Amino acid sequence: MDLECAHKTDGVAFEIKMNFMSLCVMSQVGVYMGRRDFVDHSDSVDPVDGVVLINPEQLKGKKVYVMLSCTFRYGRDDMDVLGMAFRRDVFLCTRQVYPPLQDRERCVHTRLQERLLHKLGHNAYPFFFEFPDNLPCSVGLQPAPTDVGKHCAVEFEVKAFCAENQEEKSHKRSSVRLAIRKVQYAPNKKGVVPSSETACEFMMSDRPLHMRATLEKETYYHGEPINITVDIDNGSNKDVKSITISVEQITNVVLYSSDKYVKTVAYEESTDTVPSGTSLKKVYTLCPLLADNRERRGLALDGKLKHEDTNLASSSIVKAEVLKEILGMLVSYRVVVKATASGMIGSSEVAVEVPFLLMHPKPEGELLIMYPMASLYLYYLPCVCSEADVDLVFEDFKRSCLRGIISDDDDSPAEP
Repeated sequence: MDLECAHKTDGVAFEIKMNFMSLCVMSQVGVYMGRRDFVDHSDSVDPVDGVVLINPEQLKGKKVYVMLSCTFRYGRDDMDVLGMAFRRDVFLCTRQVYPPLQDRERCVHTRLQERLLHKLGHNAYPFFFEFPDNLPCSVGLQPAPTDVGKHCAVEFEVKAFCAENQEEKSHKRSSVRLAIRKVQYAPNKKGVVPSSETACEFMMSDRPLHMRATLEKETYYHGEPINITVDIDNGSNKDVKSITISVEQITNVVLYSSDKYVKTVAYEESTDTVPSGTSLKKVYTLCPLLADNRERRGLALDGKLKHEDTNLASSSIVKAEVLKEILGMLVSYRVVVKATASGMIGSSEVAVEVPFLLMHPKPEGELLIMYPMASLYLYYLPCVCSEADVDLVFEDFKRSCLRGIISDDDDSPAEP
């Protein structure tokens, strides 16, 4: 069955064309959202808002629910045995959107919802969720190249489904799902310039070996080179034969255990030497990139939407009053400088560690995208989400280009 609809509002025309075939999802519910990334500002989190467009004739008296879920998966799908899944639902919240429990006209709507309700008509109903302040951000561990299926990750999902009641198991043909992400961006305020130093005294040496490592700033963006100033004053009777500089990623899995993973994501071994009684001051440059660590199993990566690439996980910023044990995975970074000093009676290693933040900058503007998730096509709004009175324009987008839509044969971590 083919269905074509043409609309014209405020002088701007748009056309929707949906093809319903036996292989596609039943067009009972469509969900429209403005974005898939929701920002954790430390003191608050962006709410999840959108609109559900229903077809009352095909619902046949059923109710429509929308569910927001956060799931922590710590094992592969094929490891699920004896009905025990290697995942934990950290947060589940379900809201009934149809029949509405409140008068639509009396509810307070977001700017996005106001425009969508005006555009989509009387069969559109809003939904709204707020994140609790103790949920982790979207992050996962990189699997090995030979691994298949889902692996250790914190995942978020919005799911709309039709059912007689909230407890009824929903069928894939009457439900639609969209992966979303909870993200953090680099703080606006500048922190203290990171620096670390040490002094090492050796046997039969009158003076110590001083070493200091300094960064230019506290926060670096993904893909940005990191300049490390290394200052060595060798007053000892040993010679510094080698200097290594590395960037390490530290991942603490705190939800179900106390696992800790330390992975080197950038490395340089210098041929510089510092003989006894001399000094050295030099700037070394490293750039930690996922492209250089594709084969490294266990690296923490930012939450990934399907068919999209990702990057090394951003540093975790945690409020002091939040229990770290429920935050899934905590990620941090540090620069490690090691100097090997050799003498008459063996070699000694001197090291300093300098912590820093690795994050994305806060984007200046956001592309407003609409996702009718139960349709055969995707429609999007090529406009900026702002308070300006900008008309919404829908355009066709093929399902083959969908990003973040979970396929019908993919088990959802939030499946009731």
